[in-house]
Amino acid sequence: MTAFEHESHRQKAISRVIANIRGFLDRDIIFATAVTEVRRVLNTDRVGVFYFYPELEWEGEFIYEDAGSQWSSVITCNASEFAGIYQLREIEAMADIYQAMKSDRHIHILEKFQIRASISAPLMKGQQVWGLLCIHQCSGPRQWEASEIEFVQIISEYLGVALQQADYLEQVKVQAAQLAQATVREKAAQRQKVIAMTVEKIRQFIDLESIFRTSTEELRHLLNADRVAIYRFNPDWSGEFVFESVGEGWVNLIQTQWPELSKNINECTLKDLAKLATADTNLQNTKGGCFTRGEVYRVCNDIYSAGFSDCYIKTLEHFQVRAYVIIALYCNQKLWGLLAVYQNSEPRDWHEDEVDLLVQISNQLGVGLQQAELLEQTQRQKQEITQTLRQLQQTQIQLIQSEKMAGLGQLVAGVAHEINNPVNFIYGNMTHVTEYTDKLQKLLHLYQQNYPNPTKEIQHTAADLDLDFIIDDLPKILNSMMIGTERIRELVLSLRTFSRLDEAEMKSVNIHQGIDSTLLILQHRLHPKTSSLAIEVVKEYGDLPQVQCYAAQMNQVFMNILSNAIDALENPVRAAKITDNPKIWIYTQVIEGSSILIRIADNGCGIPEGMQARIFEPFFTTKQPGQGTGLGLSISYQIIVEKHGGQIKCISEPGNGCEFWITIPMTQQVK
Repeated sequence: MTAFEHESHRQKAISRVIANIRGFLDRDIIFATAVTEVRRVLNTDRVGVFYFYPELEWEGEFIYEDAGSQWSSVITCNASEFAGIYQLREIEAMADIYQAMKSDRHIHILEKFQIRASISAPLMKGQQVWGLLCIHQCSGPRQWEASEIEFVQIISEYLGVALQQADYLEQVKVQAAQLAQATVREKAAQRQKVIAMTVEKIRQFIDLESIFRTSTEELRHLLNADRVAIYRFNPDWSGEFVFESVGEGWVNLIQTQWPELSKNINECTLKDLAKLATADTNLQNTKGGCFTRGEVYRVCNDIYSAGFSDCYIKTLEHFQVRAYVIIALYCNQKLWGLLAVYQNSEPRDWHEDEVDLLVQISNQLGVGLQQAELLEQTQRQKQEITQTLRQLQQTQIQLIQSEKMAGLGQLVAGVAHEINNPVNFIYGNMTHVTEYTDKLQKLLHLYQQNYPNPTKEIQHTAADLDLDFIIDDLPKILNSMMIGTERIRELVLSLRTFSRLDEAEMKSVNIHQGIDSTLLILQHRLHPKTSSLAIEVVKEYGDLPQVQCYAAQMNQVFMNILSNAIDALENPVRAAKITDNPKIWIYTQVIEGSSILIRIADNGCGIPEGMQARIFEPFFTTKQPGQGTGLGLSISYQIIVEKHGGQIKCISEPGNGCEFWITIPMTQQVK
């Protein structure tokens, strides 16, 4: 084989080894594959990876190896003496230990490991030496070629990258677990918040109307339900709805004339109408039905699959009810009424924590009922009422404190939703990476059988597998995965910024470079997709000087605004129109000699007038539920106004796009 063929073969081998390193996330697989490939490429007797103990200086052990069958394994050997020979930070090659080693003791140690010639390359993890990549020639001396040393150097550098990658993925797993725990805490905090609100209203108001009105309104918004109502029993166990909070467009139960409606619903009677509050078919006749027999709640996910009578279903349909949860309201251990939550628009699978919340709220409302009755009693009971209120006040103080301590959990929960998409994207691409890697391994196996000269069988197999396409497509997939990982980092940075945890120093930066880097990260979203057109970006940059600012935070502002613009352009249903030429314009200029103006505009759907005043509020979003956290523009406002002393405003007209104006001083004091 000629020198050119040797070099070509080595370069292909480098590509294969690097592809194997990139193709796996597990460190054990990466190193086990690497030592095998390196030994095959260099045609040497043994290749191993030596690991230095972090707690002991220059001591360690061999943890991976690939060796010929006639040579002993170094994994099981005591390698403490071996570690003392190599205290290096650069690659070192020895053609013959008897000529290279000055110390007889070192020669004796290497002889124990059957080493006659070697190449040792440090494996760097950041700035620290993590271990060594060791290539051993045991059968005799060997004059290592420069290309072979260079090959080992390249592989050791990529193994260092793999070490850092493995650590980073481990950190991501830890963060994901923390976010999952934070989500559980956030749900608990929301429940405690509503309970605290109910207790607070009970403490503030004496009359039942104020207590029930505020409680039903808060519950409806928290549970995103169509109606929350209070049903009260009369002494004869008939009843009526006395309080409700209902969404726009739905029937108002309080204002309905019950006798007139009962005449218009065929054979349905007032008892059928009363059944809106319970699935029991004989509520009045049984004096409260199941709730007087100790049942606390009733749940219906869909009236059409609950086995109700046709007459009862017609009654529910008339009042637009599709699903409900009914909770008993007790006062002094006596059934007073019912707390009812309705979903009218569609069936609903009620969650256990939602039912648990309603049970707790009903308990608190029961306390409110008891309080109202106590306040109507004689002066003789005043001392007992005062003691009850004092206990409620102490409970409220504890709940409010719990709510404050859960504030960080609420923020993390918002990030938890957004982090899901890039993580799923990375996971989804692993199938393709694995498939391509398996094909490459199949081809490499044939090379093992026919090495060094490729046979026609190998050539045919390479053609059948379309090896060129795989080699071309695999880096693209890995690049897309890196973009998703970068998105995770940006979301974590958003959380730190919003929580005032980012104390990076202010410095002079090129604003245009920040905008361009943000556009580069978002480039995959600008390309055409199946359901949307490519988005054109028009940049009209002015002659801007270096600007003093927090560079990372300014980039976060650009990311938030540009992401929102892309959302508005790639979702024609939300935009209520389809534009043939979706565009984003970016303008920059110096104004008044001491400030810069950045304008970012799009020709998307725009923002309704009623929402424009709230877009910078935390957790407020114009997107559909589950599509945004409402943190982006709030964080941007904090960065521009509070951190940089600038201004940010939105100019929008529904149907005619949206434009953000950002003004910041060119020179300012660090805050």
